[in-house]
Amino acid sequence: MMEAPPLVSPTKTPPLRSASSSSSLLFLRKHSLNCRRPSRSFAVRASAASDSVVTLLDYGAGNVRSVRNAIRRLGFEVRDVQTPKDILNANRLIFPGVGAFAAAMDVLSKNGLAEALCEYIENDRPFLGICLGLQLLFESSEEKGQVSGLGLIAGVVGRFDSSNGVRVPHIGWNALQTKKDSLILDDVGAHHVYFVHSYRAMPSDENKEWVSSTCNYGDNFIASVRRGNVHAVQFHPEKSGGKILFALFYVGLSILRRFLYPNSPLEKKPTEGKGSKLAKRVIACLDVRTNDKGDLVVTKGDQYDVREHTKENEVRELGKPVELAGQYYTDGADEVSFLNITGFRDFPLGDLPMLKVLRYASENVFVPLTVGGGIRDFTDATGRHYSSLEVASEYFRCGADKISIGSDAVYAAEEYLRTGVKSGKSSLEQISRVYGNQAVVVSIDPHRVYVKNQNDVKFKTIRVVNPGPNGEEYAWYQCTVSGGREGRPIGAYELAKAVEELGAGEILLNCIDCDGQGKGFDIDLVKLISDAVTIPVIASSGAGAVEHFSEVFTKTNASAALAAGIFHRKEVPIRSVKEHLLKEGIEVRI
Repeated sequence: MMEAPPLVSPTKTPPLRSASSSSSLLFLRKHSLNCRRPSRSFAVRASAASDSVVTLLDYGAGNVRSVRNAIRRLGFEVRDVQTPKDILNANRLIFPGVGAFAAAMDVLSKNGLAEALCEYIENDRPFLGICLGLQLLFESSEEKGQVSGLGLIAGVVGRFDSSNGVRVPHIGWNALQTKKDSLILDDVGAHHVYFVHSYRAMPSDENKEWVSSTCNYGDNFIASVRRGNVHAVQFHPEKSGGKILFALFYVGLSILRRFLYPNSPLEKKPTEGKGSKLAKRVIACLDVRTNDKGDLVVTKGDQYDVREHTKENEVRELGKPVELAGQYYTDGADEVSFLNITGFRDFPLGDLPMLKVLRYASENVFVPLTVGGGIRDFTDATGRHYSSLEVASEYFRCGADKISIGSDAVYAAEEYLRTGVKSGKSSLEQISRVYGNQAVVVSIDPHRVYVKNQNDVKFKTIRVVNPGPNGEEYAWYQCTVSGGREGRPIGAYELAKAVEELGAGEILLNCIDCDGQGKGFDIDLVKLISDAVTIPVIASSGAGAVEHFSEVFTKTNASAALAAGIFHRKEVPIRSVKEHLLKEGIEVRI
């Protein structure tokens, strides 16, 4: 266990309430938020907590397992907040907020936590807010109408403006512009950190004393704040693993380390980063299923066929999920995606090995983890009904940062296009409403259908670069379900537009025709979809060389590119992909 020095700010700081923040508190009290001096029942001594313990405010939304794992990796124990007294007893408090602003404030207010949290922060106690944990410090948010926040910092949290060309949500690795002594960011330099959010707070004259760094995404928004011992960041340090800065710590963990050990010296000058803007992401995908012996393995399909063409016809095995995920993290993957490719057949919460994979992977992989397969409403063999929200919640609790929905999103889009009504009951709508659209990826599995004339079908057609087998110049992309086994009467273009309206935050765009072929991504398809939507698009299927990644980034508006087989078989290392992209002038995280 590492010894933690006393958490005292090295310099005397002014009171946390400036004139602007005091007025914002008065504003919020008029709106029934109790950010006032706590009652006597809250009057407890902060020294009661152990100096090797981090108090974690987890209000039950989203994945905080990685925060727990990072804290433990740094030698501290975790104690969860159960009552307001637990906040006031804390020696150091971390609030990793995930999900919707209004839902979080509702939980904090109903449980009396908002009042205690304000008291704790106003007394300059060691605090670190993450993502929503930063946003809640402001006066209000426009996320669900005008919702009051804690009011400790002047400003309103608003949505990114997609009309200026940026994709919303802001997902990926971006660079910081440090404005003042931030302490916890001292080791970061020009390295990228990981963001995933649709709303942001903007710097102003009223809050400039708080702002320690900004980030540019369309506009310069607040990336972090600091006053005295109080810190908050919009990005996710627990997911900003990245490059090793010195012997033991990665970029993201160094931020948490600086918060937990504020007076520790810098062992070594951090390596120089090259981050200046949002980087293109390189994602490693692991298709996971049981082999014929019942063991969970990573496999890879050839146009979705995962069995060897041998007499035994066995499942193609390319490694173990947790080991490969750890290796790809070390190699520099920006995200790791687990796709349970038989999840459409079975009850997903009965797939205990897959849940274990997430738990074990999140202990050592500090970049975002996505999981997909079988996320839908389900009734098990005993007649117990589980909603898709319950299924997704279990995945989040086990370590997933995002969930990927496939077949169920197709059915929801078909119903929406047929009726023009958002029922609110689909898995896509339920999960995005509770966890935010940035937590929901829709996986589209189309195949190309050639036609002679643009008007031969009612779906969006494009003129293809390579004509069809009979010289056809046009094609549309038919969506499939059940692992590509069943075609549906909806095109990829129509599906992408519909799921964006229903609440998807990102699209994983596969192509059955290109899968496993190693001839490059389907540029026609990726361009069609990335031009049609304002949410990020991940290009998938077909990568066989480093040049295929630069091609898809230069010829389309894809935000990320995903590959599987070439990484599993070590044909193309992740580092080689990134070095090539850098040489081509494409920003990536190194």
